[in-house]
Amino acid sequence: MPNAASRFVGRFTLPFTLATGLALAALPAQAQTTLRIGMTAADIPLTHGQPDQGYEGNRFTGIPIFDSLVQWDLSQGEAPAALVPGLATEWKVNPDDHTKWTFTLREGVTFHDGTPFDADAVVWNVGKVLDKAAPQYDPAQIGNTVSRMPTLRTATKIDDHTVELTTSEPDAFLPFNLTNLFIVSPSAWQKDFDAVPASVTDPAARSKQAWTAFASHAVGSGPFKVERLVPRQQLRLAKNPDYWNPARVPKIDNVVLLPLPEANARTAALLSGQVDWIEAPAPDAVEQIKSRGFVIYSNAQPHLWPWQFSFLPGSPWLDKKVRQAANLCLNRSELKAFLGGYMEEATGTYEEGSPWRGNPSFQIKYDPDAARKLMTEAGFSQSKPVKVRVQTSASGSGQMQPLPMNEYIQQSLRECYFDVTLDVTEWNTLFTNWRLGAKDPAAQGANAINVSAAVMDPYFGMVRFTSSKAFPPVSNNWGFFSDPKLDALIDKARNAFDPDEMDAAAAELHATLVDETPFLWVAHDVGPRAISPKVKGVVQPQSWFIDLATMSME
Repeated sequence: MPNAASRFVGRFTLPFTLATGLALAALPAQAQTTLRIGMTAADIPLTHGQPDQGYEGNRFTGIPIFDSLVQWDLSQGEAPAALVPGLATEWKVNPDDHTKWTFTLREGVTFHDGTPFDADAVVWNVGKVLDKAAPQYDPAQIGNTVSRMPTLRTATKIDDHTVELTTSEPDAFLPFNLTNLFIVSPSAWQKDFDAVPASVTDPAARSKQAWTAFASHAVGSGPFKVERLVPRQQLRLAKNPDYWNPARVPKIDNVVLLPLPEANARTAALLSGQVDWIEAPAPDAVEQIKSRGFVIYSNAQPHLWPWQFSFLPGSPWLDKKVRQAANLCLNRSELKAFLGGYMEEATGTYEEGSPWRGNPSFQIKYDPDAARKLMTEAGFSQSKPVKVRVQTSASGSGQMQPLPMNEYIQQSLRECYFDVTLDVTEWNTLFTNWRLGAKDPAAQGANAINVSAAVMDPYFGMVRFTSSKAFPPVSNNWGFFSDPKLDALIDKARNAFDPDEMDAAAAELHATLVDETPFLWVAHDVGPRAISPKVKGVVQPQSWFIDLATMSME
Protein backbone atom coordinates (compact mmCIF):
# COMPACT_ATOMS: atom_id res chain seq x y z
CA MET A 1 0.00 0.00 0.00
CA PRO A 2 1.35 3.50 -0.77
CA ASN A 3 2.36 5.52 2.25
CA ALA A 4 -0.93 7.26 2.97
CA ALA A 5 0.67 9.68 5.40
CA SER A 6 2.90 11.04 2.64
CA ARG A 7 -0.19 12.34 0.86
CA PHE A 8 -0.81 14.78 3.67
CA VAL A 9 2.69 16.04 4.49
CA GLY A 10 2.59 19.82 4.54
CA ARG A 11 -1.07 19.85 5.49
CA PHE A 12 -0.22 21.75 8.68
CA THR A 13 1.32 25.06 7.69
CA LEU A 14 1.28 28.23 9.75
CA PRO A 15 -0.81 30.89 8.06
CA PHE A 16 -1.96 33.41 10.67
CA THR A 17 -4.87 35.24 9.09
CA LEU A 18 -5.16 38.98 9.38
CA ALA A 19 -8.62 38.64 10.88
CA THR A 20 -7.35 36.30 13.59
CA GLY A 21 -4.39 38.50 14.30
CA LEU A 22 -6.49 41.62 14.61
CA ALA A 23 -8.98 39.89 16.88
CA LEU A 24 -6.24 38.77 19.25
CA ALA A 25 -4.40 42.06 19.04
CA ALA A 26 -7.58 43.79 20.18
CA LEU A 27 -7.42 42.04 23.53
CA PRO A 28 -6.42 44.27 26.44
CA ALA A 29 -2.86 44.17 27.71
CA GLN A 30 -2.40 41.05 29.78
CA ALA A 31 -1.36 41.15 33.41
CA GLN A 32 1.43 38.87 34.57
CA THR A 33 -1.02 36.50 36.14
CA THR A 34 -3.39 36.23 33.21
CA LEU A 35 -3.38 32.89 31.41
CA ARG A 36 -4.59 33.05 27.78
CA ILE A 37 -5.80 29.76 26.29
CA GLY A 38 -6.56 28.98 22.65
CA MET A 39 -9.33 26.36 22.59
CA THR A 40 -10.30 24.11 19.69
CA ALA A 41 -13.94 25.17 20.09
CA ALA A 42 -15.44 27.60 17.57
CA ASP A 43 -17.32 29.45 20.30
CA ILE A 44 -17.18 29.95 24.04
CA PRO A 45 -18.79 26.90 25.70
CA LEU A 46 -22.09 27.76 27.34
CA THR A 47 -21.84 29.18 30.87
CA HIS A 48 -25.36 28.54 32.18
CA GLY A 49 -24.23 25.48 34.14
CA GLN A 50 -24.31 22.72 31.54
CA PRO A 51 -21.63 23.48 28.93
CA ASP A 52 -21.86 22.58 25.28
CA GLN A 53 -18.86 22.05 22.95
CA GLY A 54 -18.45 18.49 24.19
CA TYR A 55 -16.08 17.86 27.05
CA GLU A 56 -13.99 20.89 26.15
CA GLY A 57 -16.93 22.76 27.62
CA ASN A 58 -16.67 20.82 30.87
CA ARG A 59 -12.93 21.42 30.88
CA PHE A 60 -13.03 25.19 30.46
CA THR A 61 -16.43 26.51 31.62
CA GLY A 62 -17.72 23.60 33.71
CA ILE A 63 -15.00 22.60 36.16
CA PRO A 64 -13.45 26.09 36.64
CA ILE A 65 -16.74 27.97 37.30
CA PHE A 66 -18.90 25.34 38.97
CA ASP A 67 -18.71 22.29 41.20
CA SER A 68 -20.47 18.94 40.97
CA LEU A 69 -21.48 16.55 43.73
CA VAL A 70 -18.80 14.09 42.62
CA GLN A 71 -15.58 15.27 40.96
CA TRP A 72 -12.55 13.87 39.16
CA ASP A 73 -9.18 13.84 40.91
CA LEU A 74 -6.99 15.80 38.48
CA SER A 75 -4.05 16.24 40.87
CA GLN A 76 -1.78 13.54 39.39
CA GLY A 77 -0.95 11.96 36.05
CA GLU A 78 0.54 8.60 37.01
CA ALA A 79 -2.76 6.72 37.10
CA PRO A 80 -6.21 7.23 35.56
CA ALA A 81 -8.23 9.94 37.29
CA ALA A 82 -10.55 8.59 39.97
CA LEU A 83 -13.71 9.91 41.60
CA VAL A 84 -13.37 12.09 44.70
CA PRO A 85 -15.87 13.99 46.86
CA GLY A 86 -16.97 17.35 45.54
CA LEU A 87 -20.01 19.14 46.87
CA ALA A 88 -20.97 15.78 48.35
CA THR A 89 -18.63 14.38 51.00
CA GLU A 90 -19.99 10.84 50.76
CA TRP A 91 -22.65 8.78 49.05
CA LYS A 92 -24.15 5.31 49.39
CA VAL A 93 -26.80 3.23 47.74
CA ASN A 94 -29.76 2.00 49.77
CA PRO A 95 -29.03 -1.71 50.46
CA ASP A 96 -32.75 -2.53 50.29
CA ASP A 97 -33.54 -0.46 47.17
CA HIS A 98 -30.73 0.06 44.67
CA THR A 99 -32.66 2.83 42.92
CA LYS A 100 -32.15 5.16 45.89
CA TRP A 101 -28.90 6.91 46.87
CA THR A 102 -28.13 9.12 49.85
CA PHE A 103 -25.68 11.99 49.35
CA THR A 104 -24.23 13.87 52.31
CA LEU A 105 -23.48 17.46 51.29
CA ARG A 106 -20.45 19.57 52.12
CA GLU A 107 -21.16 22.27 54.69
CA GLY A 108 -19.84 25.84 54.60
CA VAL A 109 -19.78 26.20 50.79
CA THR A 110 -21.08 29.43 49.26
CA PHE A 111 -21.78 30.43 45.69
CA HIS A 112 -19.98 33.35 44.11
CA ASP A 113 -22.92 35.61 45.05
CA GLY A 114 -22.49 34.73 48.73
CA THR A 115 -25.58 32.53 49.00
CA PRO A 116 -25.20 29.11 50.65
CA PHE A 117 -24.98 25.77 48.92
CA ASP A 118 -27.42 23.29 50.46
CA ALA A 119 -29.90 20.52 49.70
CA ASP A 120 -32.40 22.98 48.22
CA ALA A 121 -29.78 23.98 45.65
CA VAL A 122 -29.25 20.36 44.62
CA VAL A 123 -32.99 19.72 44.24
CA TRP A 124 -33.32 22.94 42.22
CA ASN A 125 -30.43 22.02 39.91
CA VAL A 126 -31.81 18.55 39.24
CA GLY A 127 -35.11 20.23 38.45
CA LYS A 128 -33.53 22.52 35.85
CA VAL A 129 -32.88 19.50 33.60
CA LEU A 130 -35.51 16.94 34.69
CA ASP A 131 -38.63 18.67 36.06
CA LYS A 132 -40.69 20.08 33.19
CA ALA A 133 -43.02 21.79 35.69
CA ALA A 134 -40.21 23.72 37.39
CA PRO A 135 -39.85 27.43 36.53
CA GLN A 136 -36.11 26.91 36.00
CA TYR A 137 -36.55 23.96 33.62
CA ASP A 138 -34.32 24.58 30.61
CA PRO A 139 -34.64 22.37 27.52
CA ALA A 140 -31.42 23.91 26.17
CA GLN A 141 -29.46 22.25 28.98
CA ILE A 142 -31.03 18.81 28.63
CA GLY A 143 -29.07 17.71 25.58
CA ASN A 144 -25.80 18.51 27.32
CA THR A 145 -26.76 16.62 30.47
CA VAL A 146 -29.47 13.97 30.37
CA SER A 147 -27.68 11.65 27.94
CA ARG A 148 -24.80 11.63 30.42
CA MET A 149 -27.00 10.59 33.38
CA PRO A 150 -30.00 8.87 31.78
CA THR A 151 -31.32 6.99 34.82
CA LEU A 152 -31.51 9.92 37.28
CA ARG A 153 -35.14 10.79 37.96
CA THR A 154 -35.61 12.83 41.14
CA ALA A 155 -33.84 14.61 43.99
CA THR A 156 -35.48 14.89 47.40
CA LYS A 157 -34.30 16.96 50.36
CA ILE A 158 -33.84 14.93 53.55
CA ASP A 159 -32.40 17.83 55.54
CA ASP A 160 -30.27 20.89 54.76
CA HIS A 161 -27.19 18.76 54.08
CA THR A 162 -28.65 15.47 52.85
CA VAL A 163 -30.42 14.58 49.61
CA GLU A 164 -31.84 11.38 48.19
CA LEU A 165 -31.39 10.75 44.47
CA THR A 166 -33.64 8.22 42.75
CA THR A 167 -32.88 6.39 39.52
CA SER A 168 -35.23 4.65 37.11
CA GLU A 169 -33.42 1.34 37.62
CA PRO A 170 -30.48 0.09 39.68
CA ASP A 171 -27.45 1.92 38.32
CA ALA A 172 -24.01 1.50 39.84
CA PHE A 173 -22.69 4.07 37.36
CA LEU A 174 -24.58 7.02 38.92
CA PRO A 175 -21.60 8.54 40.80
CA PHE A 176 -19.65 8.68 37.51
CA ASN A 177 -22.63 10.28 35.78
CA LEU A 178 -22.99 13.02 38.40
CA THR A 179 -19.61 14.54 37.51
CA ASN A 180 -21.57 16.12 34.64
CA LEU A 181 -24.24 17.87 36.73
CA PHE A 182 -22.81 21.29 37.56
CA ILE A 183 -24.50 23.17 40.40
CA VAL A 184 -25.41 26.84 39.86
CA SER A 185 -26.76 29.43 42.28
CA PRO A 186 -30.58 29.30 42.35
CA SER A 187 -30.69 32.79 43.91
CA ALA A 188 -28.66 34.34 41.07
CA TRP A 189 -30.96 32.76 38.48
CA GLN A 190 -34.06 33.88 40.37
CA LYS A 191 -32.91 37.51 40.18
CA ASP A 192 -32.62 37.21 36.41
CA PHE A 193 -36.00 35.50 36.25
CA ASP A 194 -37.63 38.26 38.30
CA ALA A 195 -36.09 40.86 35.97
CA VAL A 196 -37.79 39.44 32.87
CA PRO A 197 -40.40 42.00 31.71
CA ALA A 198 -43.92 41.29 32.90
CA SER A 199 -45.04 41.43 29.28
CA VAL A 200 -43.35 38.05 28.79
CA THR A 201 -46.04 35.77 30.19
CA ASP A 202 -45.15 32.39 28.69
CA PRO A 203 -43.29 30.40 31.39
CA ALA A 204 -40.90 28.77 28.91
CA ALA A 205 -40.04 32.13 27.34
CA ARG A 206 -39.46 33.68 30.78
CA SER A 207 -37.15 30.81 31.75
CA LYS A 208 -35.23 31.08 28.48
CA GLN A 209 -34.69 34.82 28.91
CA ALA A 210 -33.57 34.31 32.51
CA TRP A 211 -31.03 31.66 31.48
CA THR A 212 -29.71 33.88 28.70
CA ALA A 213 -29.15 36.69 31.19
CA PHE A 214 -27.65 34.31 33.75
CA ALA A 215 -25.08 33.00 31.25
CA SER A 216 -23.50 36.46 30.91
CA HIS A 217 -22.59 36.53 34.61
CA ALA A 218 -22.87 32.85 35.57
CA VAL A 219 -22.70 32.13 39.29
CA GLY A 220 -21.35 28.84 40.56
CA SER A 221 -19.20 27.83 43.52
CA GLY A 222 -16.03 26.93 41.59
CA PRO A 223 -12.48 28.28 41.85
CA PHE A 224 -13.05 30.90 39.13
CA LYS A 225 -15.79 33.52 38.60
CA VAL A 226 -17.13 34.85 35.32
CA GLU A 227 -15.80 38.38 34.79
CA ARG A 228 -16.63 39.12 31.14
CA LEU A 229 -18.18 37.14 28.29
CA VAL A 230 -18.03 38.14 24.63
CA PRO A 231 -19.62 35.33 22.57
CA ARG A 232 -17.33 33.88 19.87
CA GLN A 233 -14.49 36.10 21.06
CA GLN A 234 -13.45 35.53 24.66
CA LEU A 235 -14.45 34.59 28.19
CA ARG A 236 -12.54 36.21 31.03
CA LEU A 237 -12.49 34.46 34.40
CA ALA A 238 -11.26 35.84 37.73
CA LYS A 239 -10.01 33.79 40.65
CA ASN A 240 -12.33 33.03 43.56
CA PRO A 241 -10.15 33.70 46.63
CA ASP A 242 -12.83 32.26 48.92
CA TYR A 243 -13.02 28.84 47.27
CA TRP A 244 -13.90 26.10 49.77
CA ASN A 245 -10.97 23.81 48.90
CA PRO A 246 -7.69 25.46 50.02
CA ALA A 247 -5.68 23.21 47.68
CA ARG A 248 -7.56 24.65 44.69
CA VAL A 249 -7.70 28.36 45.50
CA PRO A 250 -6.28 29.76 42.24
CA LYS A 251 -2.80 31.21 42.08
CA ILE A 252 -3.52 32.83 38.69
CA ASP A 253 -5.58 36.00 38.82
CA ASN A 254 -7.33 35.67 35.46
CA VAL A 255 -7.91 33.15 32.71
CA VAL A 256 -8.92 34.28 29.21
CA LEU A 257 -10.44 31.63 26.94
CA LEU A 258 -10.31 32.18 23.18
CA PRO A 259 -12.06 30.08 20.51
CA LEU A 260 -9.49 29.18 17.83
CA PRO A 261 -10.89 26.11 16.05
CA GLU A 262 -8.27 25.94 13.28
CA ALA A 263 -4.97 24.27 14.21
CA ASN A 264 -2.86 26.64 12.11
CA ALA A 265 -4.36 29.72 13.75
CA ARG A 266 -3.87 28.28 17.24
CA THR A 267 -0.25 27.43 16.52
CA ALA A 268 0.48 30.84 14.99
CA ALA A 269 -1.17 32.58 17.95
CA LEU A 270 1.10 30.70 20.34
CA LEU A 271 4.29 31.37 18.37
CA SER A 272 3.45 35.07 18.04
CA GLY A 273 2.90 35.44 21.79
CA GLN A 274 -0.82 36.14 21.55
CA VAL A 275 -1.69 33.20 23.81
CA ASP A 276 0.15 31.18 26.47
CA TRP A 277 -1.47 27.81 25.85
CA ILE A 278 -3.09 25.98 22.96
CA GLU A 279 -4.99 22.74 22.72
CA ALA A 280 -4.03 20.28 19.95
CA PRO A 281 -1.09 22.04 18.24
CA ALA A 282 -0.50 21.36 14.56
CA PRO A 283 1.58 18.12 14.50
CA ASP A 284 4.16 19.26 11.96
CA ALA A 285 4.79 22.41 14.00
CA VAL A 286 5.63 20.58 17.23
CA GLU A 287 9.40 20.76 16.75
CA GLN A 288 9.21 24.47 15.94
CA ILE A 289 7.07 25.00 19.03
CA LYS A 290 9.60 23.16 21.19
CA SER A 291 12.50 25.10 19.68
CA ARG A 292 10.84 28.33 20.81
CA GLY A 293 10.85 27.11 24.41
CA PHE A 294 7.24 26.03 24.74
CA VAL A 295 6.48 22.79 26.58
CA ILE A 296 4.40 20.03 24.97
CA TYR A 297 2.34 18.17 27.56
CA SER A 298 0.62 14.87 26.78
CA ASN A 299 -0.62 11.79 28.60
CA ALA A 300 -2.76 8.76 27.90
CA GLN A 301 -6.46 9.57 28.20
CA PRO A 302 -9.62 7.51 28.65
CA HIS A 303 -10.61 8.55 25.16
CA LEU A 304 -11.83 6.98 21.95
CA TRP A 305 -11.60 8.42 18.43
CA PRO A 306 -13.89 6.15 16.38
CA TRP A 307 -16.26 5.87 13.53
CA GLN A 308 -19.60 4.83 15.02
CA PHE A 309 -21.55 2.71 12.56
CA SER A 310 -25.23 2.87 11.59
CA PHE A 311 -27.32 -0.29 11.87
CA LEU A 312 -30.36 1.04 10.05
CA PRO A 313 -31.79 -0.97 7.14
CA GLY A 314 -29.58 -0.67 4.08
CA SER A 315 -26.43 0.25 6.01
CA PRO A 316 -23.29 -1.46 4.67
CA TRP A 317 -22.18 -2.00 8.27
CA LEU A 318 -24.94 -4.54 8.95
CA ASP A 319 -22.49 -7.14 7.67
CA LYS A 320 -19.99 -7.95 10.43
CA LYS A 321 -17.42 -8.91 7.78
CA VAL A 322 -17.48 -5.34 6.46
CA ARG A 323 -17.13 -3.93 9.99
CA GLN A 324 -14.21 -6.17 10.79
CA ALA A 325 -12.57 -5.57 7.41
CA ALA A 326 -12.51 -1.81 8.06
CA ASN A 327 -10.80 -2.41 11.40
CA LEU A 328 -8.18 -4.67 9.77
CA CYS A 329 -7.47 -2.32 6.86
CA LEU A 330 -6.25 0.67 8.90
CA ASN A 331 -2.53 1.10 9.56
CA ARG A 332 -2.75 2.85 12.91
CA SER A 333 1.02 2.95 13.47
CA GLU A 334 1.43 4.94 10.27
CA LEU A 335 -1.36 7.29 11.33
CA LYS A 336 0.37 7.73 14.68
CA ALA A 337 3.62 8.70 12.93
CA PHE A 338 1.66 11.13 10.77
CA LEU A 339 0.40 12.79 13.99
CA GLY A 340 3.93 13.14 15.34
CA GLY A 341 3.39 10.29 17.77
CA TYR A 342 0.59 12.11 19.59
CA MET A 343 -1.96 9.29 19.69
CA GLU A 344 -2.28 5.74 20.94
CA GLU A 345 -3.42 2.98 18.61
CA ALA A 346 -6.90 1.71 19.44
CA THR A 347 -7.58 -2.03 19.49
CA GLY A 348 -10.82 -1.53 21.41
CA THR A 349 -12.34 0.98 23.77
CA TYR A 350 -10.04 -0.24 26.55
CA GLU A 351 -6.50 -1.52 26.08
CA GLU A 352 -4.27 -4.03 27.86
CA GLY A 353 -3.81 -3.04 31.49
CA SER A 354 -7.38 -1.81 31.89
CA PRO A 355 -9.57 -3.89 34.23
CA TRP A 356 -12.32 -3.47 31.63
CA ARG A 357 -10.37 -4.90 28.65
CA GLY A 358 -11.45 -8.55 28.82
CA ASN A 359 -10.39 -11.10 26.17
CA PRO A 360 -11.95 -10.34 22.78
CA SER A 361 -11.81 -13.09 20.18
CA PHE A 362 -11.55 -10.59 17.32
CA GLN A 363 -8.08 -9.04 17.41
CA ILE A 364 -7.89 -5.56 15.88
CA LYS A 365 -4.63 -5.10 13.97
CA TYR A 366 -3.31 -4.10 10.55
CA ASP A 367 -3.93 -6.99 8.19
CA PRO A 368 -5.09 -5.67 4.79
CA ASP A 369 -4.96 -9.10 3.15
CA ALA A 370 -7.40 -10.47 5.72
CA ALA A 371 -9.52 -7.35 5.26
CA ARG A 372 -9.71 -7.81 1.50
CA LYS A 373 -10.61 -11.48 1.97
CA LEU A 374 -13.51 -10.52 4.24
CA MET A 375 -14.67 -7.89 1.75
CA THR A 376 -14.57 -10.41 -1.09
CA GLU A 377 -16.68 -12.79 0.98
CA ALA A 378 -19.11 -9.91 1.60
CA GLY A 379 -19.44 -9.38 -2.16
CA PHE A 380 -17.19 -6.38 -2.73
CA SER A 381 -14.11 -5.83 -4.86
CA GLN A 382 -11.94 -3.09 -6.32
CA SER A 383 -14.38 -2.76 -9.21
CA LYS A 384 -17.36 -2.97 -6.87
CA PRO A 385 -16.47 -1.04 -3.69
CA VAL A 386 -18.85 -0.46 -0.82
CA LYS A 387 -19.95 3.16 -0.52
CA VAL A 388 -19.90 4.70 2.96
CA ARG A 389 -20.64 8.25 4.08
CA VAL A 390 -19.13 9.60 7.29
CA GLN A 391 -20.07 12.76 9.18
CA THR A 392 -17.17 14.52 10.88
CA SER A 393 -16.11 18.01 11.95
CA ALA A 394 -13.37 20.42 11.04
CA SER A 395 -12.32 20.74 14.70
CA GLY A 396 -13.78 20.36 18.17
CA SER A 397 -13.38 18.94 21.63
CA GLY A 398 -11.24 15.80 21.56
CA GLN A 399 -11.49 15.55 17.78
CA MET A 400 -7.69 15.70 17.54
CA GLN A 401 -6.98 16.58 13.86
CA PRO A 402 -10.25 15.36 12.31
CA LEU A 403 -9.87 16.43 8.69
CA PRO A 404 -6.41 15.02 7.95
CA MET A 405 -7.11 11.92 10.06
CA ASN A 406 -10.31 11.19 8.16
CA GLU A 407 -8.63 11.87 4.83
CA TYR A 408 -5.92 9.39 5.80
CA ILE A 409 -8.57 6.78 6.67
CA GLN A 410 -10.41 7.54 3.44
CA GLN A 411 -7.28 6.76 1.43
CA SER A 412 -6.36 3.72 3.52
CA LEU A 413 -9.75 2.02 3.27
CA ARG A 414 -9.73 2.48 -0.48
CA GLU A 415 -7.13 -0.32 -0.56
CA CYS A 416 -9.78 -2.65 0.89
CA TYR A 417 -12.66 -1.78 -1.44
CA PHE A 418 -14.23 1.08 0.54
CA ASP A 419 -15.41 4.22 -1.26
CA VAL A 420 -15.58 6.80 1.54
CA THR A 421 -17.31 10.18 1.32
CA LEU A 422 -16.70 12.71 4.10
CA ASP A 423 -19.49 15.04 5.20
CA VAL A 424 -17.71 17.82 7.12
CA THR A 425 -19.64 20.13 9.42
CA GLU A 426 -19.09 22.48 12.37
CA TRP A 427 -18.37 20.74 15.68
CA ASN A 428 -21.43 21.83 17.64
CA THR A 429 -23.66 20.90 14.69
CA LEU A 430 -22.02 17.48 14.54
CA PHE A 431 -22.48 17.03 18.28
CA THR A 432 -26.17 17.88 17.96
CA ASN A 433 -26.53 15.46 15.04
CA TRP A 434 -24.89 12.78 17.19
CA ARG A 435 -27.64 13.14 19.78
CA LEU A 436 -30.39 13.13 17.10
CA GLY A 437 -29.24 9.81 15.66
CA ALA A 438 -28.83 8.21 12.27
CA LYS A 439 -32.60 8.24 11.57
CA ASP A 440 -32.81 12.02 11.75
CA PRO A 441 -32.64 14.09 8.53
CA ALA A 442 -29.58 15.83 10.01
CA ALA A 443 -27.61 12.65 9.29
CA GLN A 444 -27.96 13.47 5.57
CA GLY A 445 -27.61 9.86 4.61
CA ALA A 446 -24.46 9.23 6.64
CA ASN A 447 -23.98 5.64 7.80
CA ALA A 448 -21.14 6.46 10.18
CA ILE A 449 -20.28 9.38 12.42
CA ASN A 450 -16.93 10.49 13.83
CA VAL A 451 -17.42 11.94 17.30
CA SER A 452 -14.63 11.38 19.80
CA ALA A 453 -15.76 10.20 23.20
CA ALA A 454 -14.65 10.21 26.80
CA VAL A 455 -14.56 6.62 28.07
CA MET A 456 -13.56 7.12 31.69
CA ASP A 457 -16.06 4.59 33.00
CA PRO A 458 -18.07 1.65 31.60
CA TYR A 459 -21.20 3.75 31.10
CA PHE A 460 -19.45 6.43 29.06
CA GLY A 461 -17.23 3.97 27.24
CA MET A 462 -19.77 1.32 26.32
CA VAL A 463 -23.33 1.52 27.65
CA ARG A 464 -24.33 4.81 26.05
CA PHE A 465 -23.27 3.56 22.60
CA THR A 466 -24.62 0.03 22.66
CA SER A 467 -27.64 -0.30 24.96
CA SER A 468 -31.02 -0.64 23.26
CA LYS A 469 -32.22 1.77 25.98
CA ALA A 470 -29.74 4.39 24.74
CA PHE A 471 -31.28 5.07 21.32
CA PRO A 472 -31.55 8.81 20.51
CA PRO A 473 -32.61 11.07 22.05
CA VAL A 474 -32.01 9.21 25.33
CA SER A 475 -28.27 8.87 24.81
CA ASN A 476 -25.55 8.36 22.20
CA ASN A 477 -26.42 5.08 20.47
CA TRP A 478 -26.42 7.08 17.22
CA GLY A 479 -26.53 4.08 14.92
CA PHE A 480 -29.33 2.20 16.75
CA PHE A 481 -27.08 -0.77 17.45
CA SER A 482 -28.90 -3.50 19.42
CA ASP A 483 -27.78 -6.90 20.61
CA PRO A 484 -29.56 -8.97 23.31
CA LYS A 485 -26.22 -10.37 24.55
CA LEU A 486 -24.87 -6.87 25.17
CA ASP A 487 -28.12 -5.69 26.80
CA ALA A 488 -27.89 -8.58 29.27
CA LEU A 489 -24.26 -7.79 30.04
CA ILE A 490 -25.09 -4.10 30.52
CA ASP A 491 -27.76 -5.03 33.08
CA LYS A 492 -25.20 -7.22 34.83
CA ALA A 493 -22.70 -4.34 35.03
CA ARG A 494 -25.32 -1.82 36.17
CA ASN A 495 -26.21 -4.09 39.06
CA ALA A 496 -22.59 -4.65 40.11
CA PHE A 497 -22.30 -2.38 43.15
CA ASP A 498 -19.14 -4.14 44.31
CA PRO A 499 -16.08 -2.65 42.48
CA ASP A 500 -14.54 -6.04 41.66
CA GLU A 501 -17.83 -7.33 40.33
CA MET A 502 -18.23 -4.20 38.22
CA ASP A 503 -14.74 -4.65 36.73
CA ALA A 504 -15.47 -8.28 35.82
CA ALA A 505 -18.85 -7.44 34.28
CA ALA A 506 -17.38 -4.53 32.33
CA ALA A 507 -14.54 -6.71 30.99
CA GLU A 508 -17.03 -9.29 29.75
CA LEU A 509 -19.08 -6.53 28.16
CA HIS A 510 -16.04 -5.05 26.40
CA ALA A 511 -14.86 -8.39 25.00
CA THR A 512 -18.32 -9.00 23.52
CA LEU A 513 -18.45 -5.45 22.17
CA VAL A 514 -15.16 -5.83 20.28
CA ASP A 515 -16.30 -9.14 18.85
CA GLU A 516 -19.51 -7.53 17.54
CA THR A 517 -17.49 -4.56 16.17
CA PRO A 518 -19.99 -1.64 16.06
CA PHE A 519 -17.10 0.85 15.66
CA LEU A 520 -14.06 1.51 13.58
CA TRP A 521 -11.65 1.82 16.49
CA VAL A 522 -8.95 4.27 15.39
CA ALA A 523 -7.12 6.09 18.18
CA HIS A 524 -6.92 7.21 21.76
CA ASP A 525 -5.96 10.83 22.27
CA VAL A 526 -3.03 11.79 24.49
CA GLY A 527 -4.29 15.36 24.80
CA PRO A 528 -1.29 17.26 23.43
CA ARG A 529 -1.21 20.89 24.45
CA ALA A 530 1.57 23.43 24.02
CA ILE A 531 2.10 25.75 26.99
CA SER A 532 4.41 28.64 27.72
CA PRO A 533 7.24 27.88 30.19
CA LYS A 534 5.87 30.80 32.24
CA VAL A 535 3.02 28.52 33.31
CA LYS A 536 4.12 26.42 36.28
CA GLY A 537 2.58 23.52 38.16
CA VAL A 538 0.94 21.98 35.10
CA VAL A 539 -0.36 18.49 35.83
CA GLN A 540 -1.48 16.60 32.73
CA PRO A 541 -3.79 13.94 34.18
CA GLN A 542 -4.89 10.73 32.53
CA SER A 543 -8.20 12.43 31.90
CA TRP A 544 -10.12 14.45 29.37
CA PHE A 545 -9.94 17.29 31.89
CA ILE A 546 -7.24 19.42 33.50
CA ASP A 547 -7.28 21.63 36.60
CA LEU A 548 -6.49 25.31 35.95
CA ALA A 549 -6.85 26.18 39.63
CA THR A 550 -3.59 24.58 40.80
CA MET A 551 -1.30 26.30 38.27
CA SER A 552 0.73 29.48 38.64
CA MET A 553 2.54 31.93 36.34
CA GLU A 554 5.88 33.63 36.55
